[in-house]
Amino acid sequence: MFIAIALHLLAAVIWVGGMFFAYMALRPVAATLLEPPLRLPLWSQTFARFFPWVWTAVLVLPLTGYWMIFHVFGGFAFVGLHVHLMHAIGLVMIAIFLHVYFAPYRRMNRAIAAGDFPGAGKSLGQIRRLIGINLILGLTTVVIAALSGGLNDWVRTGSQLLSR
Repeated sequence: MFIAIALHLLAAVIWVGGMFFAYMALRPVAATLLEPPLRLPLWSQTFARFFPWVWTAVLVLPLTGYWMIFHVFGGFAFVGLHVHLMHAIGLVMIAIFLHVYFAPYRRMNRAIAAGDFPGAGKSLGQIRRLIGINLILGLTTVVIAALSGGLNDWVRTGSQLLSR
């Protein structure tokens, strides 16, 4: 139980924290200091290093979440509204990431390779907007977890199971 919680939280922190860094720190600095011929490859290579971590989170979050829901609580019928909300938001976030990865990210890389910086810039703009949406969704999920006492529920239930 505690390993599942730790993996779940680490995956969420890596994904949401990475989006926060990219959106709030790297993006404004890159836009200020670099022209498109340098800025676009920077983003391409940054995503190439970040997206494997996101893929890991996309696998770990549902696996650990479903494991806790079904093996600890006995299914969706026995969890609170906060878990249903986090689940729904998580699925939307995964869908957005899959779209980013398989559509504008690939288009951006092809455009960069072809020297089409306006096309790459258009794709980067799409990625930026979608990551912004995912960042808001991810931060919302963190707030839901914190306000609901969700972590306390997981820990309390895990402790009760261990004491049996």
